[in-house]
Amino acid sequence: MTTEAKAPASFGGRWTYVVIGLALLFVLMPFLFWNATWFGRPLTDAQLAKALSDRSQPREIQHALAQIETRIEARDSSVQKWYPQLVALSSNPVDEIRLTDAWVMGQDNTSDEFHDALRKLLADPQPMVRRNAALSLVRFKDDSGHDDIVAMLRSYEVPSPSSGVLRQRLKVGEVVNPGTMVARVEVGDRARKDVRAIVPGTLLRWMVPDGAQVADGQPIVSLAPSDNMVWEALRALHIIGRPEDLPDVDRYLRGADRMSPQIPQQAQATASAIRARSS
Repeated sequence: MTTEAKAPASFGGRWTYVVIGLALLFVLMPFLFWNATWFGRPLTDAQLAKALSDRSQPREIQHALAQIETRIEARDSSVQKWYPQLVALSSNPVDEIRLTDAWVMGQDNTSDEFHDALRKLLADPQPMVRRNAALSLVRFKDDSGHDDIVAMLRSYEVPSPSSGVLRQRLKVGEVVNPGTMVARVEVGDRARKDVRAIVPGTLLRWMVPDGAQVADGQPIVSLAPSDNMVWEALRALHIIGRPEDLPDVDRYLRGADRMSPQIPQQAQATASAIRARSS
C-alpha cells in the first residue's frame, strides 16, 4: 500500500491579501488624515452651518472660515448669511480661531460689521490676532492698526511667564513658529513653565544667560521677524506708511542672509510710496 505525501498548505494567496491590505492602509491612512485636516476641502452649506455652530471643534471652525474666505474671494454673496457668526467668533476664547477670523473678515471691505469687529480686535491680548486685524483694516483704508504693522518689522521680545531659573532650549539662528517652545523656567524643585514663541521668527539673541534667575514678565529672548511678517507689513505700509516709518522700512533695502529677494524690492517700493505721499 502506497501513501501519497500531502503537499504543505500554501499560504501564498492568504499572505498576498494581507500584504495588499497593509499596503492600502499605508496609502489610505495618510490620505484620510490629510483629507480631515486640509482646509481646502470644499464644504456644503449644511457642513458650514454645522461647523460654525459647534464650538467644541476649533479645527472644523477654522476649516469653515477658510472655505468662507474662498467664497468671498469668488464674490459669492450667499456667504453673507454667516457674517453675524463670523463677527461673534471674533470673541471666541481660542486664539487660532480669532486669528483666522480676523484675516477672513478683511476679505470683504464693504461690511461695516466686519470693520467694527476688526477695530475691536486691535485690543486683543494675542499679538498675532492684532496683526491680522491690523492688516485686514488696511483693506478698509483704515490705518488704526498702524503701530501693530510697524511692530512686524521689528524684533519681538518674549517675556518670561514666571519668576524662576531660565533653561534655554534653542540656539541663536533657529527658526520658530507660534507655539514653539524656546525655553523653560524652573519655578521650584519640580514645577516648570514653558516659554513658547508667540510670533513667527528667528531666534536673534538671548537677553538672559542660561541658568540665570528671571522675573515674571522679564524679556528673555529676542526674535527677528519672519519673512512673511516683513512682507505683509511692507505691503501694508505701501498704502498707510508714514514718513516716521522710513527707518524701519529702509532696514530691509539691502536684504539679509536667507531672506527672500522679494523683500528688498518691496521695501524699495514701499519707501518710494511713502516719500511720494509725504512730498
